[in-house]
Amino acid sequence: MSSAVIEVLAPRYGIAWYPWAVQYFFLIAVSYSALLLTVPGLLLGKKDFQPLARVALLVTVSCTLVGPVALLADLHQPLRFWHFYANLTPWSWMSIGSLLLPVYLLLVVVYAWLAWRPAMQEQARGDGWIARISGWITLGQWHSPRWMQVLSGLGALAMSVGIMVYTGAEVAIVKARPLWDTHWLPVMFVLTGLVAAAGLVLLINRLMTGNNEDVNRQSLKVIFVSMILSALVAALWVSEGITGFSPSVEQAFASLQRNPEWRAVALYGLLVGVALTLITIAMLRRAGWLARSWIAGLLAVHIGWTFRWMVLMEVQTVAKNTAGYYQYAIEAGSSGLLGIIGTFGLWLAALLIIDILVPWKKSFQAGAH
Repeated sequence: MSSAVIEVLAPRYGIAWYPWAVQYFFLIAVSYSALLLTVPGLLLGKKDFQPLARVALLVTVSCTLVGPVALLADLHQPLRFWHFYANLTPWSWMSIGSLLLPVYLLLVVVYAWLAWRPAMQEQARGDGWIARISGWITLGQWHSPRWMQVLSGLGALAMSVGIMVYTGAEVAIVKARPLWDTHWLPVMFVLTGLVAAAGLVLLINRLMTGNNEDVNRQSLKVIFVSMILSALVAALWVSEGITGFSPSVEQAFASLQRNPEWRAVALYGLLVGVALTLITIAMLRRAGWLARSWIAGLLAVHIGWTFRWMVLMEVQTVAKNTAGYYQYAIEAGSSGLLGIIGTFGLWLAALLIIDILVPWKKSFQAGAH
């Protein structure tokens, strides 16, 4: 009797998205989420929310400026970005995003410029090089009417909805990866973006504005509500897989069933989420703990970034066409650790440049005419 051995070979495909993508998805989510936090104080003119709006606007602008840089880097050949515009493909979410992103960036900058302009005009009347730069940036001492700020803000908000949809949809439509192919993913991107944005506001409030208690309280409330909604969405997500209501979610669970590392990640995410929620409740109930809200801020930023790392990077280690998993070790170069550090370094540089040139801590009342 003879026996034959059949060996089946399947190619191993390298990951398509590198940590640059994580940085972009994180920064742009923080950008549009922080933009939402400016609405009560800046667009609606509610005085109690103006301190929050000042910090949130700084977060919005800095993240909006740096996010597209990470996106260009993730194209692998950044100088070919113009191909998006030379070869429009309306059925592609990436192509749609290439049209939305520049308009969103422009409207955010105009929105912030109009909000900061009265204080910069006052600064321009002084002496020194910062005063001269302020004079150039404000384009003179002419008065900017309130309707311009409202119109630019509404336009930025409209474009931010487009950014939310396209960043979620371009991942969720990938049917080859069941872990991505779910309508809950775009929702989780938005909710965890709100968590991270409010967390970053808490950190900047602690480091740059004297730790305003109103800002801490309002940001903690945003984190609490976002975490509760995230838990609800996660429960619905899991229930679709358990009940078989969604074949893609059921298939996703089956692909991870025998992997202890993914179970450990799920448990870690659950514990961190519960910890943040409990810490937030404790800080809201005890006024004396509000000064330590930056601790919740750090945890919130960690959750927002880690969620995107797991979704965009770790999911790519699950084999699409065979059983098993690919091993991914983060590189030390520009496509790995250096890229992550460099992006955050660029964001910090943008933050400090704005802090030096713009008197953003002053009240918005000067521009509310």
